[in-house]
Amino acid sequence: MNFDFVLPSRIRFGRGVVKELKMVLETMKIHKIMVVTDPGILQAGILEPVLESLGDGVEVVVFSEVEANPKDYNIQAGALLAREASVEALVALGGGSPMDAAKGIAVVARQGGGIREYAGRPIPADCLPLITIPTTAGTGSEITFSSVITDTKEKFKFTVKSPSIAAAVALVDPALTDTLPPHITAATGLDALTHGIEGYTATCTEPIAEALGLYAIEYIGRYLQRAVHDGGDMEARDGMMMGSLLAGLSFSHADVASVHCMAEALGSLYDKPHGVCNSIILPHVMRLNLSYAEKKYARVARALGIDEKDEGLAALAGIERIEEISRDIGLPDFKSLGIDPKDFERLGELSFKNGSNASNPRPMTAADYTALFTAIHKA
Repeated sequence: MNFDFVLPSRIRFGRGVVKELKMVLETMKIHKIMVVTDPGILQAGILEPVLESLGDGVEVVVFSEVEANPKDYNIQAGALLAREASVEALVALGGGSPMDAAKGIAVVARQGGGIREYAGRPIPADCLPLITIPTTAGTGSEITFSSVITDTKEKFKFTVKSPSIAAAVALVDPALTDTLPPHITAATGLDALTHGIEGYTATCTEPIAEALGLYAIEYIGRYLQRAVHDGGDMEARDGMMMGSLLAGLSFSHADVASVHCMAEALGSLYDKPHGVCNSIILPHVMRLNLSYAEKKYARVARALGIDEKDEGLAALAGIERIEEISRDIGLPDFKSLGIDPKDFERLGELSFKNGSNASNPRPMTAADYTALFTAIHKA
């Protein structure tokens, strides 16, 4: 067995570590930054304390135009501002969208061109340095070296992936999630669970990614419901942030699979929230994969606290446990997304075209995806 495990980011985890941003910048000899964020972070009042902690000596430009499911034009606008302002580094503050956008901006601001040009090709090492500060326990994007962007012309999500765009430092502060409302805690938490499960079961996974994925599943299974039902439960908030971080490490060194292929298709065509789409689709894909990944799904179930020796029964119980968690934390069903069945074939094609399709335990065709969208809609 041959594999590489590259971790280019320094991870600083703990309550209050966001206040160390100034020290990080001083260590890196950075004097001018661009904060990449979104309107929701501005409205929530999260940005101001971060900027105040910098004091004097750091010049700040703010780019807050990042949309959900970040768009190619968001990247181009951010890169233009970064170049015009001659910033020395980027600080991504928010959920997965600002962090993915910042990774794209880091490339284009230094290398030029359009972000779509960098999909599926090596990325030069000369990118703007990046510091990530996650405000949700869900995407793991603070430590992944991939960026998922929407091509608005083709309505297709593509991935730019390279250690060159990884954060130099990730400041992972669970306190930033304490005020997240329950519905965001729920959706981002199931997103993280999906990362752990797909990172563990992807056909291209390796032992370190498997170990990280399983431990992430254990954390999330223990703490997600607590975090949703009591946002002030700091142990649960800390546990969810750790679970999200571990899951991000898992899938970034393996891959995601069909759940993400389908969720990203929905995000491309309908601009639906990524975490919500993952949470709805996850158990359906697991059921379809069952005969191809029974042993691994049994271990997933045991990480979720299910005590069942028979692997087939354990695997099935694990899927049912995920469905039970989703109901308990109030996640919506597929029909609530308002997807037109006429688009199922197009969604199936987009899912099949996704670069992570080959990583699913069960081989999937475009027709398989179309059939699964239809079945989920009828469920």
